[in-house]
Amino acid sequence: MSEAYIIDAVRTPRGIGKQGKGALAEQHPQHLAATVLKAIAQRNGLDTATVDDVIWSVSTQDGMQAGDLGRMAALDAGYDVTSSGTTLDRFCGGGITSVSLAAAQVMSGMEDCVVAGGTEMMSLTGQMARDKMAAGMKPPMMGSYNERLQQSHPQSHQGVCGDAIATQEGFTREELDEVGYRSQQRAAQAIAEGRFDKSLVPVVDDEGNVVLDKEEFPRPQTTREGLAELEPAFTKIADVPIDQNGTTFRGLINRKYPDLEIEHFHHAGNSSGVVDGAAAVLVTSKAYAQKHGLKPRARIVATANMGDDPTLMLNAPVPAAKKVLEKAGLTVDDIDLFEINEAFAVVAAKFVRDLGLDWDKVNVNGGSIALGHPIGATGSILIGTMIDELERQNKRYGLVTMCAAGGMAPAIVIERVEDFVD
Repeated sequence: MSEAYIIDAVRTPRGIGKQGKGALAEQHPQHLAATVLKAIAQRNGLDTATVDDVIWSVSTQDGMQAGDLGRMAALDAGYDVTSSGTTLDRFCGGGITSVSLAAAQVMSGMEDCVVAGGTEMMSLTGQMARDKMAAGMKPPMMGSYNERLQQSHPQSHQGVCGDAIATQEGFTREELDEVGYRSQQRAAQAIAEGRFDKSLVPVVDDEGNVVLDKEEFPRPQTTREGLAELEPAFTKIADVPIDQNGTTFRGLINRKYPDLEIEHFHHAGNSSGVVDGAAAVLVTSKAYAQKHGLKPRARIVATANMGDDPTLMLNAPVPAAKKVLEKAGLTVDDIDLFEINEAFAVVAAKFVRDLGLDWDKVNVNGGSIALGHPIGATGSILIGTMIDELERQNKRYGLVTMCAAGGMAPAIVIERVEDFVD
């Protein structure tokens, strides 16, 4: 089997994902995707006629994010018409999956050069959901098919799931607030030291004016005392009826866990931020890279996907990490750095506790609590962040994983390289 190499990774800054507040909120998602596709081609002198495919992740494929963004953005970026494109959805995990599928195509010998990545403009997706509800349309989860599914596999609101897991696992509010505080402090240091600069590309408008060239979401002024004062965010929504039968998000969890008395721990300061962003990763075979004079930055060692309980929804990263490590022939101790998406503080806290990790190796530049989580793009962003940090620290192996709706988690292990593996 051929090896798959990561040649480069780029991303936009993350903008606040709210209409009227975020710098990127007025941009089209196709423009964000085209920005990173254009940048990765220009940085590497890529002949786009030799790009076999563009594999793109978008979670909410509706409105302006519908219509195969992978293909349309590639055309918008000036790629040759022979460069094909497709778009996928694995909820939050799609940005890892796009890279994993690119690797699989290259390792199988079916393709030689694939650009993977993702886009999400949460400033649009939130408004789309509100518009549909205002029009009297049910959320997709409550359609007739999924009402039947909810009987066998009840699926609740992710924030309520995070609180349920924290309750079940015995985490304290103080422990989860510490995850949020640590994320802000580490992100602030990373930004101050320019650790993201290698991958970051500015977003400019059609006239060439810079729209955003730095992270917009972090709150470096965050204190432990300030976090302690925030009210839990999901207490009220847990008990709001979501159908004509009076079903609540809390009730959905209690269908499967009737004795679980959910306490509420998560709030805006220890949950992932709502942002807009995009990222791209260039994956090639050894033969293609050598032919075109490209130097590898990392090798994709192994990828894996894992499902877990859909009702608690957020618990798959630990089994996914174990699965991908087994595929890679490595142990936890072999991994130098970990990136676990901070969808909610309990996800990262449980990951570290269950795998016996040291926080010095986990999310060392902060995470989505501080920087934000553009759903379909985050996995690709984290892979680029991991490569940059492995290079900065002169380390070898990195593992990236994240929870996804439906009780899933993709995972990937990469190895920093300075040349091709024989």
